[in-house]
Amino acid sequence: MTNDGTTGTEIAELVRVVAALLSDDGGCDWNRGQTHGSLVTYLVEETAELVEAIEEGTTADRREELGDVLYQVVLHSALAERQGAFDLADVVRDVTAKTVRRHPHVFGDDEARDVDDIVRLWSAAKAREKSERTSAFDGVPGGLPALARAQKIDGRRRAAGLPADEPPRACEPGEEAAGSRSDGGSTGRPPVDDPTEGVAVDDELLLGRELARMVDVATSRGIDAERALRRAVREREARLRAVETEGRAPHQPE
Repeated sequence: MTNDGTTGTEIAELVRVVAALLSDDGGCDWNRGQTHGSLVTYLVEETAELVEAIEEGTTADRREELGDVLYQVVLHSALAERQGAFDLADVVRDVTAKTVRRHPHVFGDDEARDVDDIVRLWSAAKAREKSERTSAFDGVPGGLPALARAQKIDGRRRAAGLPADEPPRACEPGEEAAGSRSDGGSTGRPPVDDPTEGVAVDDELLLGRELARMVDVATSRGIDAERALRRAVREREARLRAVETEGRAPHQPE
């Protein structure tokens, strides 16, 4: 590790390498043929590999995967520079300024007594930056994994003080819509004002609603639903691999 100011030199060298790859004279045809859109798949993969390295890998794994994500940032910035849009310096300048703005207790005159105060100041700063938004749910990326996006939506709901969402309950076989019975009486459940009225309800949507409820439970307990599922899937994979290996092992005589 170095602490003598060489970081900028090393990043400049990476910028030079990427520029050489994109050069029209002696560069790489594959790299020159890429666009921001065509690189999304690789960005997602590299990010997922970094997450895995953080949760399950070694220090060397994390170092390698951070480098791969950094390469993606430099490459996207170089492509934008070729288009005359922006360059890596613009990206760094913008994120530095945003980080300073969102930490007024460090770089400004505000004071924070605890983590709650820090979150409040950060949220207020972000709200000022995003004042053009008309909904608490604006800005939640549509490309997030479903569990993570569901949790983000519920977190925004809680922050906005909105009531908990209760998806309309599906009818059991032989049962009428919520709030009514086939004989015209009431089931005791109030009719649901469903903004998605008219959408066909099938097994897939019903299962999705149950998963969304579980995400709400995770949010209320301060649990990252996406990470929880990753842990459970890794646990299951390890068990299945053990069974697979045991099945391939030669049987020993008793």
